[in-house]
Amino acid sequence: MASALAVSTSASFALAQDSAGHDLKAAGTDTKDATKDTGHAIATGSKKTATGTKKVYHKTVSGTKTAADKTAEGTKTAGKDIGHGTKVAAKDAAHGTEKVGDKIAGKPTPQ
Repeated sequence: MASALAVSTSASFALAQDSAGHDLKAAGTDTKDATKDTGHAIATGSKKTATGTKKVYHKTVSGTKTAADKTAEGTKTAGKDIGHGTKVAAKDAAHGTEKVGDKIAGKPTPQ
């Protein structure tokens, strides 16, 4: 009976060791898998961030070019308007000066 007790105790101790070893192995595998998943998630997030940054960069460049083009066009239009206004004002001033000169010289005002 003592030998039967010794055999059963050794068998249960051996089973406990196998179970603990299996648990450690499973924990190591779980940790390894979790690390791979985390690395994959980080890589995916980084790629998506890079793609988003490129899209925003291109939209910014496009918007800046559009704004510059519109500013240049507006400047040209304003320049033409100012030039036209100056020309009209100069003609009006010359015509006014001519009228004043005629009045000083005593010429009759044309009707």
